[in-house]
Amino acid sequence: MMKTDYKLGALTSVAAAAALLLSGCSLSPTYQRPDAPVAAAYPAAPAAAGGAASIATAGKPAADTGWREFFRDERLQQLIASALEYNRDLRTAALRIEEARAAYNIQSADRLPMLNGTLGGSRVKTPRSVSATGADITSTRFDAGVGISSFELDFFGRVKSLNDAALAAYLATDEARQAAQISVVAEVAKAYFTERAYAEQYKLAQQTYDARARTYQLTQQRLEVGASSRLDLRSNETLMETARVAALTLARQRAQAENALTLLVGQAPASAASGAMASDAAIDAMSAVPEGLPSELLARRPDIRAAEQRLKSANANIGAARAAFFPRISLTAAIGSSSPDFSGLFDSGTGSWSFVPQLVLPIFDAGRNRANLNLSEVRKNIAVADYEKTIQTAFREVADALAARTYLGSQVAAQRAVQDAQADRLKLLQLRFDNGVASSLDVLDAQRELFSAEQSLVQARLLRTTSAIELYRALGGGLK
Repeated sequence: MMKTDYKLGALTSVAAAAALLLSGCSLSPTYQRPDAPVAAAYPAAPAAAGGAASIATAGKPAADTGWREFFRDERLQQLIASALEYNRDLRTAALRIEEARAAYNIQSADRLPMLNGTLGGSRVKTPRSVSATGADITSTRFDAGVGISSFELDFFGRVKSLNDAALAAYLATDEARQAAQISVVAEVAKAYFTERAYAEQYKLAQQTYDARARTYQLTQQRLEVGASSRLDLRSNETLMETARVAALTLARQRAQAENALTLLVGQAPASAASGAMASDAAIDAMSAVPEGLPSELLARRPDIRAAEQRLKSANANIGAARAAFFPRISLTAAIGSSSPDFSGLFDSGTGSWSFVPQLVLPIFDAGRNRANLNLSEVRKNIAVADYEKTIQTAFREVADALAARTYLGSQVAAQRAVQDAQADRLKLLQLRFDNGVASSLDVLDAQRELFSAEQSLVQARLLRTTSAIELYRALGGGLK
């Protein structure tokens, strides 16, 4: 048994020595991050008619601002928390990480020898016609041992390059999950405020319909006593039914917005829809995120980091393709015991061993290795283009959100002024109509314009809210 232990120790030493060869040279190109194909600063917004209100940008960067700190609405916080737990896109992204981790573990296992234990037996009969003794021979043999099977000595870094490629692919998948979380947080917030905007517009439409229904009934009574005309009646009926159509349309849109929110959250909300649109002060607070510099997006945006990891993976695959042109050296070795009797399998004098190094040199492959190298280089160029496009897309998203931040505050203020002016106009025309100076058509026109201004104000405030959320997402906020 001491002799067998010695042989097992020798085989272990061989495996360890082979593992030392894993640090062989790598033929992968030296990785260099491509230059960001964007300007050094975000574009300055041109001057607009009436000027644009400036937003004070102080505080922490978006990537360092947690979503609970950014979104103060308690119900929205509950919805986001549920989405992070139940959203199916995030679940799929998490499973993709597990898939990539398993693939990496499989690939990295090739960098170490695989030691197998074997135990077998055979019983063979040799007929007299072919036996050396001229008689039937029946032989029995039992074998036991441990061995290394076809372990590649990675002199040219082929296995290491494949391992590096698998690691980068795994890291890219993890970054993609983080990007998916940022997107889910932003989409839940936008869907929530969209539903709240539809609810507010529906309330305004319903109030307008009720008021116009009362006016219609009053006009109908006036017609019966000859104090009004059928034209006035039909005009009031048109306004009433228009408000009814608007209310029904908004009710449908609100229900669909609730369904979209439920899909994002991943389950039916625990509480009924409630809450209000963000106030102007709350939107100001959300918009006051410092934009920083475009170069900072490289570290803040997980989708950019994921694209870079995919580029690193493609770069490593070039090394594996280059190594295929060089000899591949593999090692098969085993030690054990052989005996005609199972009971004497480990007796003295039954030891056996084998050592089979093998070198395979590619001579003719019909251009397979060259084509594989070209394919790897093309895929790297594709990864470079994808990386640069991802940076450009991120730059454009931030620039768009900054432009919206520059102008939407003033747009909301202007739209509110329009609403106030229309409300005052309606009061004055109603007073003139009561005194017999203005016609009923003037009053009806003012009512129609006021309703349109009220709906437009809600839409402008929603647009400003979603733009603030989009800026937060574009700058990498939503992970914490």
